[in-house]
Amino acid sequence: MDRTVAIAITEGSTHWKSSPWSHSRGKRMFDIFAASLVLLPCLPFMALIAVGVALTSRGPVLFRQKRVGEHGRAFQLLKFRTMLYCSGESGPGVTRQGDPRITPVGRFLRRCKLDELPQLLNVLRGDMSLVGPRPDLPEFCLALAAEHQPLLELRPGLTGCATVQFRNEERLLAAVPKERLINYYVDTVLPQKARLDLAYAEKATFLSDLKILWLTFSIRRDDLG
Repeated sequence: MDRTVAIAITEGSTHWKSSPWSHSRGKRMFDIFAASLVLLPCLPFMALIAVGVALTSRGPVLFRQKRVGEHGRAFQLLKFRTMLYCSGESGPGVTRQGDPRITPVGRFLRRCKLDELPQLLNVLRGDMSLVGPRPDLPEFCLALAAEHQPLLELRPGLTGCATVQFRNEERLLAAVPKERLINYYVDTVLPQKARLDLAYAEKATFLSDLKILWLTFSIRRDDLG
């Protein structure tokens, strides 16, 4: 699977180039510094979340899932589990508002994006960046059109341009009939997000990353209010 994705990147990346910042040492150093700065004071709070998840539903506290990262390499994405535990794969690979698989505690965590706090560890490990395209499932990455394949050259992020623009994605998908959900995501949502993230990465700078982080924080704060 990883090899197939990597080949697709090579074939589709001839006419696109990311900004120097997107792959710079400075961006990586900023990721490490900022993720460490946030993670350390959040550890006690993350422990409370872990207890809440463990006490309210059966299954592991952390949800681990294979996602596609930089240069098409697969990695294990970490989240606090927000859905009912099932030992096998079940349900669609995209989630929409009102999904019956989501637990009551999980609903709160997803609304506040607290379920994504463990991804700070993914950032420290180098799997992810603070700002970049959200990492997707392998099957969705392989469904990208040729002109969007260069997206997989980038290190995925906790947030990004498309993440901000599609902040109400689960609400949007809730209006799509269940039988059309995957096709709608692949044919409509995925290309739009890819175009946004590619356009952003062409001109990304340290200051634009700071702006994306600020917009993400502001959006989440407004949603809570």
